[in-house]
Amino acid sequence: MSAESLIILLYVLVLASYLGFELIAKVPPTLHTPLMSGSNAISGITIVGAILACNELGYTSTAKWLGMAALVLATVNVMGGYAVTDRMLKMFKKK
Repeated sequence: MSAESLIILLYVLVLASYLGFELIAKVPPTLHTPLMSGSNAISGITIVGAILACNELGYTSTAKWLGMAALVLATVNVMGGYAVTDRMLKMFKKK
């Protein structure tokens, strides 16, 4: 990977991080839980990408370890999102 490619990838990472932070900061607190439960689909895409990175298709061992870490973290995020959504929906059920 050339230095130019690395700089472009770092630029995209920093820009996406800043944009994500600004977007979430502007959301009112009452909408945080539905917004986060909706982002589980994005974590599902991360899980698919992490499974591909863990595959034996010529990736380096560093990529495989990072893929495994991404797989674990995305899975925890998805399960936590579903748990929060389930708890939120239980609040609206009649007793």
